Amino acid sequence: MHLTSVLPRSVQTAGRPVTGRIRRWVRWLIPVCYLLIAFLLTWRVWAAPTLRAPTPGSTKVLPDVYLNVWFMHYAANAVAHGHLPALVTTALNWPQGVNAMWNTSLLLPSVVLAPVTLIWGPVASLAVLLTAGLAGSALAMYVILRRWGASYPAAIAGGAVYGFSPALMAAAGDHYHLEFAVLPPLIADAVLRLVTGRAGPGLRRILRTGGWLGLLVAAQVFIAEEMLVDTVLVIAVLLIFLAASRPRAILVGLRQAAAGLGVTAAVVLLLTGPALWVQFHGPLAETGSPWRISQYGNRLQDFVTASQSVLTHGTLRQFVSFLNISHQRLVEYYAYLGWPLLILLLSVIIVCWRDLRIRTAGLSWALLELFSVGGHTVRLHGLRIPAAVLPWHYLWHLPVLGQVLPNRLAILADGAAAAVLAFAADRAWRWTLARPAEQRLVLRCALVAAAAIAILPALPKPVTAGLVSEPPAGWRDVIAGLRLRPDASLLVLPVYGPSTMVWQAEANEQVSVVGGYCIAPGTGRRAAECDTHRTLSRTQQGVLIRLNLLGQGLPASFGPSSRAFGEALMRWRPAAIITTRGGESPVGRYLTSWLGRPTMEHDQVLGWRVPGNRWLMAHLEQARGPDA
Repeated sequence: MHLTSVLPRSVQTAGRPVTGRIRRWVRWLIPVCYLLIAFLLTWRVWAAPTLRAPTPGSTKVLPDVYLNVWFMHYAANAVAHGHLPALVTTALNWPQGVNAMWNTSLLLPSVVLAPVTLIWGPVASLAVLLTAGLAGSALAMYVILRRWGASYPAAIAGGAVYGFSPALMAAAGDHYHLEFAVLPPLIADAVLRLVTGRAGPGLRRILRTGGWLGLLVAAQVFIAEEMLVDTVLVIAVLLIFLAASRPRAILVGLRQAAAGLGVTAAVVLLLTGPALWVQFHGPLAETGSPWRISQYGNRLQDFVTASQSVLTHGTLRQFVSFLNISHQRLVEYYAYLGWPLLILLLSVIIVCWRDLRIRTAGLSWALLELFSVGGHTVRLHGLRIPAAVLPWHYLWHLPVLGQVLPNRLAILADGAAAAVLAFAADRAWRWTLARPAEQRLVLRCALVAAAAIAILPALPKPVTAGLVSEPPAGWRDVIAGLRLRPDASLLVLPVYGPSTMVWQAEANEQVSVVGGYCIAPGTGRRAAECDTHRTLSRTQQGVLIRLNLLGQGLPASFGPSSRAFGEALMRWRPAAIITTRGGESPVGRYLTSWLGRPTMEHDQVLGWRVPGNRWLMAHLEQARGPDA
């Protein structure tokens, strides 16, 4: 039995025939419409694309965005010098450095958008990526639904459900690497076409599909590896449910797809092999995750509690209060669909159970949503659901999956939900054709009304935006006056890594940043956040705490001892130190007492050149006072 037989005949005949001229117009009109919707949802960012970035419901731009700003500038600077960005660099988190493959570096989008970055700046590039991610995700799902038999209207609606879903709109507030969910549907489609035989007859088509799949996978590696792992898990779930329905056909299909999958593996190895080697065996290779994975997971209430990414949300204060009670983060809220849509999806799966496409996509959606709850104990209105009942409890200990945040699986679960709704819409529409003519209009109006009621609570609202932190007045002048060599290291005090990174990127300064907001190897090479106790010595940590308290102007705060400060500087080895608090601030007075008169001063920005370790050692010998 050939695998194409597992699909209903409607796959080839769904929808009314479309003439060639209309088809060409539709092919152009649909992406334009998706792009227009994406612009409407991101208009606050486009109001000032070089200055504004998305936020998760407030006016404060979060540090993850600043990390992406920095990597956009980093990649564009490399392209401007005629080479690709290095995978290991000390331009961030000096002197240790970072491994770009262990950070959300968006290497491929950063290289592609390098011309935009060089002309308009990294913040503008992120605005382009944000809009392209929403519109591109919708278009990718539309293309896949059409390929698997959905009519034009159903595929258009299904693409919109996925591309502008509550999960992707939540990701748009902070996580560009998750919001750009264009490739996962294409990857899943290529695998299913190979396994089901829909890649076409002949070895050439199988090999061509395998090569296309390899390119998609390689591209996803350099966008977001976590999303690739999630996609592989989704494909595995789809194949398991297909195999449960047509076991012999799946076995035959896997044997026929072996050649194509072999080409896929060869392409992926060729394009990503060196980068993956650097990631897992090169300098600054890491293990584990800096986050406590066991704490992540959607709560059952999340599926019906509206987030700030949809029109039907409540007040931000109430929502934040709910998140605090349920111990969740605002930027990790992906589960919401709403009662009407959940009821519709479950009803459709039951009613259309015999349709293999709906059954497979529907069961996959349900299991992915269950996975997204995580593997920890869940409480619902006093009812305690033990972790052993949840399937993720048995998966998150496995290699690779142990570094995946399960709540993010809800993003791809929305894609499965979109497929269910699209295929079900076609079946319902065809069902009305069998009714008497006088009943058709009433039935179709009822179907449209039911769909509108279900979708209404999940309709997205425009992304909120805030101003990206700009370099303080005098920043560029002070750095220019310090006359630092290219890639010289810069320590900014008090320390707040995200601001330093975005100032460097916005000002296009060719300096290395001491510390920063990033991930680097900590104790035992375990992944850890930069500028924390896991990556700093006890002396460095104490100095940062004292100086940050001093910067806050607390009455009882005082700076670190000269000895502690000198020892910390010897570990950081900065070529220059800058403060933006002014010479009369507590931090400014402390640095002046230790380093002497500033080398360069402009407005509230003070800069000192640090001669080197010999000068520091001589300074330490003269230092007196208790340890910090």
